This record gives sequence, C-alpha cells and structure tokens, in this order.
Amino acid sequence: MHWTDSQRIAEALYDKHPDIDPKTIRFTDLYQWILDLEGFQDDPNKCGEKILEAIQLAWIEESE
Repeated sequence: MHWTDSQRIAEALYDKHPDIDPKTIRFTDLYQWILDLEGFQDDPNKCGEKILEAIQLAWIEESE
C-alpha cells in the first residue's frame, strides 16, 4: 500500500481498529497506525495533512 491508496488503507484501519471512531483520531496517531499496517510500503516523508484527511474521510465512510 502507498499513501495514495486511501480506500485500501481505510479498510485496513477499520479491520485493525474496529472500535475506534475515526472522527476522534489525532493525525499523529493516524499517521503511526498507517505506518504500522502490514503491507504499507511507502516513504513516511511523502505524507501530508491532505493525505491524512483523505484517509480519515475514507475510514469514516467505511465505518458508517
């Protein structure tokens, strides 16, 4: 997975953290959780706030 795979990342986060409300997650935690996902292989320095927002929104949609 790469930073641009927001839907796949959101699905993986939902599966790994089913009891977490993605609306309440801090970006610092979200960032680390993404880096910790099995199969995530992108450069940690390529991430920005807009990418994290897109992943968070996809996770919110996945959880609803």
